[in-house]
Amino acid sequence: MLWASAGVVTLGFLVALEIAARHYGVPGPITTQAQEVIFAPKSGPLLYASMALMMVVLTWRERFVATAVAVGIDVVFFLVRWAFDARMMFGNGALWVILGCGVLAVTRRTGRERVLLLKGVGLGLLLVTGRKTGDAWLLITSKTRPNVLDQYVATADHALGNPSWLVGRIVRATGPVGTHVLDYVYIQLAVAAVVVALYQLRNVAAERRFPKHHLVRTFLVIGLLGPGIYMIFPVVGPVFAYGNGAFGTGGGHWALASLWPHTPPPVISPHEMPYDGITPRNCMPSLHTAWATAIFIHSRRGPRALRYAGTFWLIATLGATLGFGYHYGVDLVAGVVFTVTIEAALRSIDRGWDRAGTKLVAHGATVFVALLLSYRFLPLQMATYPWVFGPLLLLAMVSVVYGYARTTELWEPKVIPAQRPEPQPELV
Repeated sequence: MLWASAGVVTLGFLVALEIAARHYGVPGPITTQAQEVIFAPKSGPLLYASMALMMVVLTWRERFVATAVAVGIDVVFFLVRWAFDARMMFGNGALWVILGCGVLAVTRRTGRERVLLLKGVGLGLLLVTGRKTGDAWLLITSKTRPNVLDQYVATADHALGNPSWLVGRIVRATGPVGTHVLDYVYIQLAVAAVVVALYQLRNVAAERRFPKHHLVRTFLVIGLLGPGIYMIFPVVGPVFAYGNGAFGTGGGHWALASLWPHTPPPVISPHEMPYDGITPRNCMPSLHTAWATAIFIHSRRGPRALRYAGTFWLIATLGATLGFGYHYGVDLVAGVVFTVTIEAALRSIDRGWDRAGTKLVAHGATVFVALLLSYRFLPLQMATYPWVFGPLLLLAMVSVVYGYARTTELWEPKVIPAQRPEPQPELV
């Protein structure tokens, strides 16, 4: 019933986004996903990552067959597109396999096996659809929020020393190598999440059930709630509000000034500013930081290589979000608090609400709201007294992270070491 209810709610949400996108003259998430059955997908790696996520419910033999079918279909599509000189991209085969497994579950499976396979198909499709849903949300933010609050956030960012300007200069100094590495990390964040999720779901095929909590749940909740904050706090980012065209982007004549990344903006009384109807208002909070933080948290229980990869992906994502001018420093602080609070709430739901979990979630939500209010109503004071507000911002974030680490440690089952028997001299 829970999965069925979630499916109905998700379908209703997608239909609503489809209608909203159509209102602005562009296809919505349902249409764009349906087009990828035939036309070149936007992201082939994402579709194959989604198929890999779906295959956690299959046996090894079924996985090999599914992979071979997906590759074979993509080869056919490749040859047809090459013959007609169409845009080249792989991934259609992976989508066909996911949909085919859904049909197989309905027509050839029964009972628990049908439910398990449908859960796997739903998990794979949710990852793909989440990307399409995000694109529709970004369009809606650009159309419904004509004014942005970048001046407020840029002024508040003085409390942290304008890290986007500093990291932007560092990334430029690294040349094309550093830029390409960070760009790949930034774009393929969902693929990194699938790697961690596959480790967490590695026993699903053998146990014939999903674990109570895993990374995909956190990813989806972040993607569902985050755009709602975009609507409340519309911000386009330093490279657009203060940019000069770095990395092929920039605000053009919509930019307030050509300052990023060499000259931090002056401390002045901030105001709302109009912006174009194309650029997404997707900065507050930084969802890339939020997702990378979730990857880091869930990779902590993996092997050493996975823990190192999770740490690298978090650091590289922070460098990309700041270095490409997509986010201010205060966006990242809000993103970390946002994720830790969601993670705490999901884990509390799984184990049953108790006093510690309730206090942790309430504390995280309070800190997150306080951050947004301070960015909006106290930016000038934050810029004037950075030696006060800078440490306060970091302490507020650390308090949520520390509270999460301390509380979840108490939730972990205690392993009692086996007692060694006392030597008995009379038996010697």
